[in-house]
Amino acid sequence: MAETLFRERGIAKSSIADIAQALHMSPANIFKHFQSKATLVDAICDRHITRMIGRFKTLDRPAPAPERLATVVCNLMEAHLEDIRKNPFFLEIIVLMSETDLPSGRHYKELIDALFCDLVRQGVEDGVYYCADYQTTGRHVAAAFLSVLHPVFLAGEDEAELQDRCAGLVKLVNAALQNPLAK
Repeated sequence: MAETLFRERGIAKSSIADIAQALHMSPANIFKHFQSKATLVDAICDRHITRMIGRFKTLDRPAPAPERLATVVCNLMEAHLEDIRKNPFFLEIIVLMSETDLPSGRHYKELIDALFCDLVRQGVEDGVYYCADYQTTGRHVAAAFLSVLHPVFLAGEDEAELQDRCAGLVKLVNAALQNPLAK
């Protein structure tokens, strides 16, 4: 119910009292589970993030590592764009997460880093990618895609430009991962 109210009114215009009224509860019952509106927003965001990232664990798909990387990045970007289109409050949550350092923001970063670390590790194991430390490289790969994976950078951008940028970044990262650096 809270998520629905946030979608309809936005976070700033929804109070714990509004949520309690919609649920036919007292605000005290909500505060028993969530100490503040920020804590409630964090819980909603964390659930959403976990579901979204879980959809992109395509690592078992029988495809070459470069193709898996492209699929994950493009699909994740599209999922964020869809969220922005369908959930006007989504950007409000992202801004709140970045300003208050909510646990869901840290969890999102951990999930993204783990996703790219796994992609790089599998590419190394398949003999397609080359790197000495796939965990560090995976975090760097995640950072390289920031301009097409962070909702703040996606909002208001031309989708054709974003798709072109995403494809270009995938090519660049794949080329870097497939060519061992000279010592």
